[in-house]
Amino acid sequence: MEKVSLWIRGAKVWNAYEKKFEEADVAVEKGRFCYIDRERRTFLDAERILDATGLYLLPGLIDIHMHIESTMMTPENLAWALAGNGVTTIVSEPHEMANVKGMRGILEMIQAGKHVPVDIFYGIPSCVPSTSDELETAGGKIGFAEMKALLEYPEVACVGEVMNYRGVLEEPELDICRFLSYVRKERPGLPIEGHCPELVGRELAAYLGLGIDSDHTEHSLEEVRQRIENGMFLEIQEKMLRQEILDYLISHKLYEHCAFVTDDTMADTLMEQGQLNHVAAKAVEMGFPLEEAVYCATYTPARRMRFFDRGTVAPGKIADFQLVERPETFRPISVFKNGEEIWRPGRKPMIHGYAFPEDFYTSVRVPEVSPEFFRVPAPKGASFVWVRVMEVARGGTHTHEKVVKMPVQNGFVDWQGSGCLLAAVLERHGIDGSRAFGFLTGDCHKKGTIATTYLHDHHNLLVAGDSPEDMAWAVGRIRRQQGGYLAVRKKAVLAELALPVCGILSERPAEETGAALKHVRSVMRELGYEHENPIMSFACLGLPVSPELKLTNRGLIETRARKKVSLIIKEGERL
Repeated sequence: MEKVSLWIRGAKVWNAYEKKFEEADVAVEKGRFCYIDRERRTFLDAERILDATGLYLLPGLIDIHMHIESTMMTPENLAWALAGNGVTTIVSEPHEMANVKGMRGILEMIQAGKHVPVDIFYGIPSCVPSTSDELETAGGKIGFAEMKALLEYPEVACVGEVMNYRGVLEEPELDICRFLSYVRKERPGLPIEGHCPELVGRELAAYLGLGIDSDHTEHSLEEVRQRIENGMFLEIQEKMLRQEILDYLISHKLYEHCAFVTDDTMADTLMEQGQLNHVAAKAVEMGFPLEEAVYCATYTPARRMRFFDRGTVAPGKIADFQLVERPETFRPISVFKNGEEIWRPGRKPMIHGYAFPEDFYTSVRVPEVSPEFFRVPAPKGASFVWVRVMEVARGGTHTHEKVVKMPVQNGFVDWQGSGCLLAAVLERHGIDGSRAFGFLTGDCHKKGTIATTYLHDHHNLLVAGDSPEDMAWAVGRIRRQQGGYLAVRKKAVLAELALPVCGILSERPAEETGAALKHVRSVMRELGYEHENPIMSFACLGLPVSPELKLTNRGLIETRARKKVSLIIKEGERL
């Protein structure tokens, strides 16, 4: 009698090719499925027999567009949290770490992601920094030589999202343009991930012409339609789960052309709601057919990344699977990787810990500052000024430019009665010590101070508040703990999450990281931050590839025009 390592009996097994569940027995040997017995007339000699009667057997979920750093966890701590949500394969794009430590940061993330319970693949960061030295200062750079070298690593699955979408259309001499040309010639078929909000028509066609054939960003229905019509693969994150978008995909049966992804998942959200399983379950709640949701969380993402060895339950495929009681919930009761159980309720993760190089723990290099540091000088002789203000919008990470009149006292802008908060970005990589000021209004916090080194994508130090005293105190606090996200009022910490690894990662267990971040989120809302995701909203105030007005250490950036603009509007300049 043939012997196998695992014989799963009586489950309702997912068939990706016919898109249905069918009762069957499943055999696993050497980490792969070897036989699917739909007749249930065979009995094999097995080292382990698992009775799965009444349960559903789904492939492990595959998230092909996410960022480990967005969880603020180290790869190992995150991997165990992913396992508990039925996710067995991810493709992470480590441009956050690359913006702090360059090529070394990427290689350390690859090392830290080995010997963990799920498979971690990587995308090559293609825009580090996200724009240019003139608009932002990052701690590391990834150029043509580094991108080419990363192609040789077996963990690399794709070219990461091309965020500088305006740049690649207008500046063909950029390193990323050279690299895309090289990839099309030397590695045809390698997936190239896109990031192109708002692009339509001729510009979208030109972007696709560079070989960039997917997009995961937020879009209108018309933008989605143009992407599908032009052969672009659509990666659907939670904020794209809008009824008109799903209705369009369903009515046209476009399931082959899309996959669910998470992009950015905060630690507290992951621990409370889940990861890719949460996105798939929410889609089902909104009317997406269950069978197609399973398909778009397993099979289509595997095909997109050329992972032809997984994403389905079939002979020869890697035995990554989960058992669930109700498939529409995507909540597993047991998860297997390579035929071995890696998670079940109550099972404690085996955390070994990965020690990053010493300098990864001393990456925040800012000087001590006093409240006087935060005085904004006005033009000589002025009694008032008109200033550009970033108006935070409740939905998404976009901002709008607002012009506000502020008085001048003793040669400095008297902003504290204006209804605006002062914001400052301090270069913290030890490169040039530059700084820049801005103002906030809108759906941001109304009182207190928030500060972080988790600032997309350059990860300099952002502090914004209503009190120069508190702002100086918050900078000192982050400086001492070498990175973090915190809320302060009257020189007291209201909530904080320390991020000592390059100022963007915590080494605490997933539950602790999630709980601390949840407290920060709660306090931000108590301080008046009305955004649906205040953590991400604040962290994207320095992202110069996201509309409309953002603040970096170089100054205020008008992102559509990709240029710096003055904080104080000069006399004669059009308002």
